[in-house]
Amino acid sequence: MSYSELRAKLDQRYPGGTAPGGIDLDAIAQLKVQNTYDTHLDIARAMAKVMRADMAAYDADTSKFTQSLGCWSGFHAQQMIKSVKRMRGTAKGTYVYLSGWMVAGLRNRWGHLPDQSMHEKTAVADLIQEIYTSLRQADEVALNDLFKTLKTARDAGDKAAEQKAIAALDNFESHVVPIIADIDAGFGNEHATYLLAKELIKAGACCLQIENQVSDAKQCGHQDGKVTVPREDFIEKLRACRLAFEELGVDDGVIVARTDSLGAGLTQKIPVSNGDDLAADYIKWLKTEPITDAAPLREGELAIVKDGALARPVRMPNGLFAFQEGTGRQRVIEDCISSLREGGADLVWIETDTPNVDEIAAMVNEIRQEVPYAKLAYNNSPSFNWTLNLRKQVREQWLAEGKIQAGDYPDGNELMKADYDNTDLGREADDRLRRFQTDISARAGVFHNLITLPTFHLTAKSVDELSRGYFGEDKMLAYVATVQREEIRRGISAVKHQHEVGSDLGDTFKEMVSGERALKAGGHANTMNQFAAE
Repeated sequence: MSYSELRAKLDQRYPGGTAPGGIDLDAIAQLKVQNTYDTHLDIARAMAKVMRADMAAYDADTSKFTQSLGCWSGFHAQQMIKSVKRMRGTAKGTYVYLSGWMVAGLRNRWGHLPDQSMHEKTAVADLIQEIYTSLRQADEVALNDLFKTLKTARDAGDKAAEQKAIAALDNFESHVVPIIADIDAGFGNEHATYLLAKELIKAGACCLQIENQVSDAKQCGHQDGKVTVPREDFIEKLRACRLAFEELGVDDGVIVARTDSLGAGLTQKIPVSNGDDLAADYIKWLKTEPITDAAPLREGELAIVKDGALARPVRMPNGLFAFQEGTGRQRVIEDCISSLREGGADLVWIETDTPNVDEIAAMVNEIRQEVPYAKLAYNNSPSFNWTLNLRKQVREQWLAEGKIQAGDYPDGNELMKADYDNTDLGREADDRLRRFQTDISARAGVFHNLITLPTFHLTAKSVDELSRGYFGEDKMLAYVATVQREEIRRGISAVKHQHEVGSDLGDTFKEMVSGERALKAGGHANTMNQFAAE
């Protein structure tokens, strides 16, 4: 409900102009407007509708893809959304990605851990809760500023300014945006997945991303040793997520089914096939050895029927079964089709080893032959060496087209050198980086572009940059030149750090209940006044 609607209702309820105790009606209206959502489950329901609307918009126009950055704290998410709103005037099309990698590495009680589902489950729900608390506080701070502007206009008798302030309040856009939450491989069996999914949804998640790895042997998508589960097992976990959404009344909840099969060469078990295509299609890619008189089936060994004859699946010393080399691409395509068609997933995620638009588009085209509505979330991963990959792609294309000769540019890691930054090849690679998300969204059905770990790397780089100067020769200049001066010039609100964390909110509430007796922090001695003109 808008400010104008709330104020009209309050005027009807209290025609004398004040509530019991002499409380000003605008004080009540302000607190109601600032309380943007009653619960975080309400956020999940509302943001699911936002995602569904965005997906429909993308289906009509592929230039309307969405984006997110992975955030490992509420403050990171808050500052990201503030930056987008400051730049674009809106946060529409912007989400927050919650990375299981960063929860494991930075947000669990057991220290820095690899991305192997070893962190406690509750840390994921806790971070969702924290992010939405921070985004809602950003609403409160911004709305409080608007109410101060309204009060100033009214006190001055400036009707035009008053109407402008009311319009700003009525048209206020929340900082709350959808979160895509990484539930890893479900942290256990399908019931464990369902229980955890409910906690993430109650914390506010409208979208869950789950991968087809074995939960007790889960690896980061860009590491070796990945083990996938049979498709019917994965479908059961997709159903578990859907049931969690349905139970909690998040009817529009979104599920992203991730496949790691491109880089996974192992499976934990062989599914039972009773003429079931899902099981048979999974089994057909296993690496096998023929059973012969010279190599008979031994006690305790397994055999499957393949091409009408018994064959022995190749089993590793750890008991895992191996897939045939070079079959990852075909398995990915089948994974995506089954997840969308049989599993009811809304989006698929193909974890790739390099960022190559042509390769991803080719896979998506095959998927869409079976499921025309297929859409992707794509990981623009920091695990890729983007500069080297794109420069190699340009070099290979230009060689094939005869634009350059083999000796014009090196073919190895030398291409990373700064010497090539301002060459034709370096500039072309950078142009392709600039267009990458647009290209992959138009040509490969990517609805959502995300970067999983940007704030991990940004924090490391920024702290290193400040530390080098502050503990080196520049001392205070390092802080002022690299942090504060840039905050001021870019209009980053966090430069007024007291205001950013809500000190003005406290002053406003004190005024609501104490009037002129309020002891406020924002008086003339507050050093934040040094930034008032900025």
